[in-house]
Amino acid sequence: MKKTLTLFSDPSDREMLSKVNRRYFLRSAGVAATTGAFILGACTEQDLMSDDTVDLGSGDIGILNYAYALEQLEAAFYIQVLTTPYLNMTDMEKWILTDIRNHEIVHREFFKTALAGAAIKGLTPNFSAIDFQSRDSVLGAAKLFEDTGVAAYNGAGKLIQDVKYLLVAGKIVSVEARHASAIADLINPNALEFANGQIDNNGLEHAYSPSVILGGVAPFIMDKISGKNLPH
Repeated sequence: MKKTLTLFSDPSDREMLSKVNRRYFLRSAGVAATTGAFILGACTEQDLMSDDTVDLGSGDIGILNYAYALEQLEAAFYIQVLTTPYLNMTDMEKWILTDIRNHEIVHREFFKTALAGAAIKGLTPNFSAIDFQSRDSVLGAAKLFEDTGVAAYNGAGKLIQDVKYLLVAGKIVSVEARHASAIADLINPNALEFANGQIDNNGLEHAYSPSVILGGVAPFIMDKISGKNLPH
C-alpha cells in the first residue's frame, strides 16, 4: 500500500510551524564540526553503498528525504556558524545569518514532521574543510550550500509526482534563492552580477540531478547516503 504523506496547506503550515519552537534551537545548539573536504562528484553510487548506507527511498518519499537530508546539512552549518561566530562578525551579518539559520531549522523540521516514520535518521555533518573563524571561509561555504540547495530543488522538481509536494518545494526553493542572494551580497556588496554565474543564458537557474548533488555534498556528511532508488 502506498504511503501518503501529509504536507500542509497555508492554515496548517502555521500550525506545524508553531511546533518548531525554542526546543529545536536548544536541541541543535551542540552540533559539532568533524572532518572532510569538498570534492564535487567525488563519491560514486558504488562508493556509497554499504551495510550502514542511508537509503533515501523511492518515489515522492525518496525525494522528500533527499530534501530533508539537504536541509539537515544547511541547518547544522548555520547552527555552527552562530555557535562559533567568525572574527569581527557585524551585527547586521549576525542578524542575516540568524534569520537564515531559523529558516533552515524550520525547513528541516517541516520535512521531519511530514515524513514521520518514513524519515531518514538524523545525519552527522562533516565541516572540517570550513574555518568557522574566517569570514571568507564561512560565507564561501554558505554560498556553496545555498546555490547547491537551489539547484537541487530545481533538479528534483520534475521528479515529484504529487502536486502538493511540488508546491511546497516551490515555496522552499524560493526562500533558498533569497538566502543565496543575501549571502552573495555579503560577499560582494552592491555587485552588478548578483547571481554570479548561477543563471544561464536563458535567464534560468541551474538544475542538477540528485546524483550530482549527493556526490557534491557527500564530503560534508559523515553518513553514506544512497539515492539509487530515487526516480529518474
